[in-house]
Amino acid sequence: MSEVARFLSEVQENIERLGGDGAVRQATLDWIEAIAPHKYTYNFSWLGRPIIQFPQDLAALQEIIWASKPDLIIETGIAHGGSLIFHASILHLLGNQGRVLGVDIDIRDHNRLEIEAHPMFERIDMIQGSSIEDDVAAQVAATASKAGQVMVVLDSNHTHDHVLSELEIYAPLVTKGCYMVVLDTLIEDMPEGSFPDRPWGKGDNPRTAVNSFLETTNRFEVDTAMDAKLQISVAPGGYLKCVAD
Repeated sequence: MSEVARFLSEVQENIERLGGDGAVRQATLDWIEAIAPHKYTYNFSWLGRPIIQFPQDLAALQEIIWASKPDLIIETGIAHGGSLIFHASILHLLGNQGRVLGVDIDIRDHNRLEIEAHPMFERIDMIQGSSIEDDVAAQVAATASKAGQVMVVLDSNHTHDHVLSELEIYAPLVTKGCYMVVLDTLIEDMPEGSFPDRPWGKGDNPRTAVNSFLETTNRFEVDTAMDAKLQISVAPGGYLKCVAD
């Protein structure tokens, strides 16, 4: 066995052990609950734009993008634009002509100005409107039809009904070997009442939507190795790999 193969084998063993360690998982949940009042995810940026994600998920996303080499990354939910910049920068490093399409019901003027002024904007397109409206979905589908490999990231309204609608609309656009990443499934693991000012919470969130969606399809499988590896993630059970045409 080569040194490279030996190292990769050791990594796989590490991941498998992590996946079976309930104490580590509970420690992770305790830590996430402890840092939640400090708005931990708000404290990071990517190439100058706020990104509002755990750094571990950014590591996972770059692994996925580098391995699957999508020609188009569709993301619902733009906020400050950090994720659009992130996706565009990884595609830039790939050296292909890949583009990013962001959808948001409200692209605020100050955020739009900052995104459009960024060096990575040359790879970015944006649509303002609800991700589940027919006309918006049609625009996204038209763009995807011209691409080869397509990846989707869902990060907008986190209610069960909205995310399930997004899954039903955008899953057909994802190509075999690429991912559909559903963020904020972690809401289901948080204590009751953790989101008093939001319409989502335990029992009504992206995780419950993913569970319902997976009952209706055999095109996607949860990447459990990614969950085991990350531990700290806003998307446990939300890294869905497309395994069939």
